Amino acid sequence: MPQFEKATEHKVVIVWGTAANLKVQIEKGEAVDVTILTTAGIDDPIKQGKLDGATRAPLVRSPIGVAVRKGLPKPDISTTDAFKRAMLEAKSITYVEQGASGIYLKDLFVRLGIADTIKPKLKLAPTAAAEFIAKGEADIGMTQVSEILPFPGADLVGPLPADIQNYTNFGAATGAGSKQADAAKSLLKFLVTADAARVMKAKGLEPSN
Repeated sequence: MPQFEKATEHKVVIVWGTAANLKVQIEKGEAVDVTILTTAGIDDPIKQGKLDGATRAPLVRSPIGVAVRKGLPKPDISTTDAFKRAMLEAKSITYVEQGASGIYLKDLFVRLGIADTIKPKLKLAPTAAAEFIAKGEADIGMTQVSEILPFPGADLVGPLPADIQNYTNFGAATGAGSKQADAAKSLLKFLVTADAARVMKAKGLEPSN
């Protein structure tokens, strides 16, 4: 945003929140110039005329990563079997149960046949799994890679193996009733530039396919 503000002299005010909560606010009529939501989350507000579907743009996808408490050895997670062993050998495991990653992981553990075995070791995080790990509440956990990197007390082991990876896709659109339509469209254009892509990649995100 500082790069965009310097280049255009537009001032950006950011409201942070989960995609689900922001979607509800927009559907209730909250004024918005530009929104970034999950790809699925953008659909309904566009259908309801709250967002301008003509401006919709794919941005990035966010992979699930594995993190351990800083100082602990990083397990091998290079294959699905290795990841499975890491879960079975871990002393405590965490993730956010109601998050997109957590919902996927619950099903993944069932598919891998380890759900019942690791259940006694689960210590579900109230919000950020990586923060929970950084505080020493659990030894290993899974969440979006982009949500691991901000916490120095949690070491990124790596992304899930490709055959069990799950991505959350994010897109953007302008508000249908934006009073700053030109500035909003300028921001959308900036978000898909090479400069913006480099920043997003450094923060653990990948270009959308």
